[in-house]
Amino acid sequence: MNKYETIFLMKNTLTEEQRNKTIDTIKNYINENGKINNTEDLGKKTLAYEIKEHKQAYYYLIEFDATVEAITELERMYRINDDILKFIVVRKND
Repeated sequence: MNKYETIFLMKNTLTEEQRNKTIDTIKNYINENGKINNTEDLGKKTLAYEIKEHKQAYYYLIEFDATVEAITELERMYRINDDILKFIVVRKND
């Protein structure tokens, strides 16, 4: 398994319950296919530019271990979730 870090931006119009549901879905998938090492709620921030008509977004960071195959599915999950504005998954070299 490789070490990865992902950060995703959620719509600022979501309720706390909706945000937590989205975060739990992502975290559950990662736990089923790897191991979460660290999570961090970075809060609501103003974006440098508008994304899908949003000027602010909620940021969430997860550091985890997973296989390459799990990353492909994780990125697919991000793309089909309308509540997620942007995401990135990066392999760490530690």
